[in-house]
Amino acid sequence: MNPFIAQLFSRQRIPGWRQLIQWGFVAWSLFLGIQFGLFVRYYQSGGQTLYYPRPPGVEAFLPIGALVSLKTWLLTGHFDTIHPAALVLFLTFLGLALLSKKSFCSWICPVGALEEGLWKGGHKLFGRNFKIWNSLDILLRVIKYLLLLFFLKLILFDMPTQALRGFLAAPYWAVADIRMLYFFTGMSLLSLTVIAVLALLSVFFQNFWCRYLCPYGALLGVLSFFSPLKVRRREEHCIACGGCSMACPSRIDVQQKGSVCSVECTGCLTCVGTCPEPQALAMRLPLWRRPLPSWGFALIVLGLFCGGVAAGMLTGHWETSLSHLDYQRLVPIAERLGM
Repeated sequence: MNPFIAQLFSRQRIPGWRQLIQWGFVAWSLFLGIQFGLFVRYYQSGGQTLYYPRPPGVEAFLPIGALVSLKTWLLTGHFDTIHPAALVLFLTFLGLALLSKKSFCSWICPVGALEEGLWKGGHKLFGRNFKIWNSLDILLRVIKYLLLLFFLKLILFDMPTQALRGFLAAPYWAVADIRMLYFFTGMSLLSLTVIAVLALLSVFFQNFWCRYLCPYGALLGVLSFFSPLKVRRREEHCIACGGCSMACPSRIDVQQKGSVCSVECTGCLTCVGTCPEPQALAMRLPLWRRPLPSWGFALIVLGLFCGGVAAGMLTGHWETSLSHLDYQRLVPIAERLGM
C-alpha cells in the first residue's frame, strides 16, 4: 500500500474518520429533516408552496412504531406499508449490533455525535470531564434498561395481534413522522427545558444521555454482546500503559480485558487508536489472530448500513403506500390526531 494512503487510514487516524462519518450522518439527517419539513409545508399551504418529495429516511426516528411493525411482521407476515423504511432501518441497526458491536451509536447516530461534541467541548472548556461515583454510575445505568423493559413489555407482551393491526391502521401511525416533525419545530417549554438540562449534563459528563437514559442504545448493547467482532487485547504485546482504559469514552477498563465483551462498548476504536503498540489491541474475530484493520471495520459498518437500506429499496419496502390524496387529508389534521 502507498505510504501516504497507509498513513491516511492508519489506526491512529480512524477515530478522526469516525467523527467525520458520524457528523456526515448529522448533516444528512438535517438535510432529510429540512426536505421533510418542506414536503409537509406543501400540504399545510394547500399546494401553494413548492413541492418536495418525501424522504423515507426520516422514519429512522420512529423506533417504537418500528418495534410494533416488527412484531406484526413476525406474527402475521404482514410488512407494514405505511412506514416500511422505519422497519427496514430498525432491522438494519439490530443487524449492525449483532455483527459489529454497538457501532450504530458511535458511527451513525446523530444524537451520539452531538453528545460527543458536547462532552469534548466541556473538556476543552474545563480541562476535564467529571465522573459520577462508581456505585451511582451503576444505578443510573439501570435506568435505560428499565425504559427498554417498559417498551418491550408494552409492545412484545401486552399488545395482542388485533391491537398491533389496529395501531398500524390508525391515522395516528400514518402521521407519526409528521407529529415527530412538529415536536422538533414546535417544542413546548417543558421539552426545551428537559433537552437543555440533558445537554448541560452532557457537557460535564461523557455521553450522559447515551450512558444512562437511551433505551435504544440499551437494546443494541444487549444484542452487541453476541457480536463476533470485539476489541481484543494480546497480553504478550501489551505494555500496560493504561492509555486504552483512560481513553475509552464508555469507561471500560480495556487494559484488564482479554476481549471487550461489555454491552457499553460502541466499537468507536478510540482505545485502538490510542494504543502505542500496533499488535496489542485491535478489532478481531474469535479464534482469529490476524487483526481486522480499523478501516476494514469502518467499511463493514458502512457496508451493513448501505446494504440494509439497499435491501429495503430493492424489495419494495422503502416508500410509503400513502398517496397524495392521503396526505392532503391527513396533514391538516395531524396535530389533532392522538392515540
